[in-house]
Amino acid sequence: MALLKASFSTSLLMVSILISLQLLPSLSYTSFVFGDSLVDAGNNDYLFTLSKADSPPYGIDFAASGGRPTGRFTNGRTISDILGQALGAKSFPPPYLAPDTRAGEIFGGVNYASGASGILDDTGSLFIGRIPLRNQVDYFEQTRDYMVKVVTENRTREFLKQAVFSITTGSNDIVNYIEPSIPFFQRDKLSPSMLQDVMVSNLTVQLKLGARKFFVVGVGPLGCIPFVRALKLLPSGRCSLVINKLTQGYNTKLRKMLDRLNQEMGPESIFVYANSYDIVDEIIQRHQQYGFEKAYDPCCGGSLPPFLCFRQSNLNISSTLCEDRYKYVFWDAFHPTEAANVLVAEKLLDGDESDVSPINIRQLSDYVS
Repeated sequence: MALLKASFSTSLLMVSILISLQLLPSLSYTSFVFGDSLVDAGNNDYLFTLSKADSPPYGIDFAASGGRPTGRFTNGRTISDILGQALGAKSFPPPYLAPDTRAGEIFGGVNYASGASGILDDTGSLFIGRIPLRNQVDYFEQTRDYMVKVVTENRTREFLKQAVFSITTGSNDIVNYIEPSIPFFQRDKLSPSMLQDVMVSNLTVQLKLGARKFFVVGVGPLGCIPFVRALKLLPSGRCSLVINKLTQGYNTKLRKMLDRLNQEMGPESIFVYANSYDIVDEIIQRHQQYGFEKAYDPCCGGSLPPFLCFRQSNLNISSTLCEDRYKYVFWDAFHPTEAANVLVAEKLLDGDESDVSPINIRQLSDYVS
């Protein structure tokens, strides 16, 4: 009897999925999200890791959870969350590792991103647990295999052609590179140019996902984030030009690689480059025009080590927390506030080729080769 019930439940699940797939043309925006803590939606909550955002005040402005932490490394929504909502997504792609993610939900997209991860496998190793980009892609392949079993290879292929694949990674690879070496863990360092080449080469390999619509986010001005400014002992209002030059060099090579892929694989596939460096740099440099009062200091955790952002609900203990989160560009020492994320998302959604190229994200969502 138990076996019969299990079989009946599985049949019902498959029927419901098949019915939803019959309505694919009317379904909302679907995305598969890869990357680091800038877009992690909670995968690290299910890892043994030092990189977590599972306690207050993280998520304090995330309306969908009632202000409770969800594993997002900001006070509210990430850029991928905001883009999805703007394009009609009915829900946020669930984290791949969440045990309560229902099988049918994967046809609405999945989030594979992981805080502290990078393009390179070793990136973030000091945080112990994280999901490097290569493993995120492996998890997607498992998702794809499940789809094929449920709705066949052809239907899976057609479904994935309509989905948008976003990749937001590379920041941690550069941050790890510039951090002081730890005794006994020290390795021979690559030259800056070699690091950029290795990052681009490894990322290129992981873009072979059999999908049609990609957008790849460049690395922002890391020389301006509170962590790097403290690391380099920079005064208020100053960014590390050396770190920003390293980041810009990587972005230039990344963009050239995406241009080449568009030439080789277009128009069947399209690779969109998101120029987050210039967008965020403009927000920082002209922060008052965008309504911010603080462009270099974090809202939570302070500007000096150990940069801890936390609040104990049952104890009168907390880290520094600003009064008005909408006046700050940075939420903590590494991540932007939701207010800054909204501005970046607006530029990516409807911006011109100086912000996102060869087309913007709204056009990518509607793209048909």
